[in-house]
Amino acid sequence: MSAYIVTYDLNSPGQNYEPLHSAIKSCGNWWHYLDSTWLVSTTLSAKEVTQRLLPKIDKNDNLLVIGATDEYAGWLPKKAWQWIHENLNVYVY
Repeated sequence: MSAYIVTYDLNSPGQNYEPLHSAIKSCGNWWHYLDSTWLVSTTLSAKEVTQRLLPKIDKNDNLLVIGATDEYAGWLPKKAWQWIHENLNVYVY
C-alpha cells in the first residue's frame, strides 16, 4: 500500500466538485481537511490514481498526485493528525 497527496485546482467558475471527490474517495482510505488537498491510502500507483481522476477534471485544470511520507508537520485538528499517524506510519520501510 502507498499513500499519496492529491491536490488540484479546478479553474473554470462554477465547477461541480462532486464527481472528482467521488473518484478520489473510490481510490482507497482518504483524508480531506484542506480545501483542495486530499491524502489517499491505496493499493493503486500514483499513475493509476491520476488515470482515475483525469476524466473528472477539465483540460485547463491542474492535478498533482505525489507520494506522501512519514515525515510531516503542520497545524491541524487532532482528528486529522490521528488519520495521518494511522495511515502514513504504516508504510514506513
